Amino acid sequence: MSVIGVVATLKVQPGKEAEFEKVFGALRDKVKSNEKGCLQYDFFKSKSEAATYVVMEQYASQADLDAHGKTEYFRAAGPSLGAVLGGAPTLLFLDKV
Repeated sequence: MSVIGVVATLKVQPGKEAEFEKVFGALRDKVKSNEKGCLQYDFFKSKSEAATYVVMEQYASQADLDAHGKTEYFRAAGPSLGAVLGGAPTLLFLDKV
C-alpha cells in the first residue's frame, strides 16, 4: 500500500473562525462517513495563530485522493470555505515511508 499524506494550512479571515469550523466540521463528517480510502481527515487550530488551521489527511492510494477531490460534498463546500478563507491553502503532499 502506498499511503499518501496531505498537510493543508489554511488561513481564515479574522472573526470567521466559528463559521470555518462549522463548514469544515460538516465536510469532515461526510468524508469520514463516505470515503473508505480516506484513512485520516482531521483539522487542528494553531495555538499561536488564532486564524490558522492545519488539515491532516491520509489516503490509502493516489486514486483515493483523486476521488476525494471529485466528491459532490467536497465541491459543494468550496464556495462556503472560500468565503471565509484569507487566501489559497498551502498544500504539502507526502509519501508514507
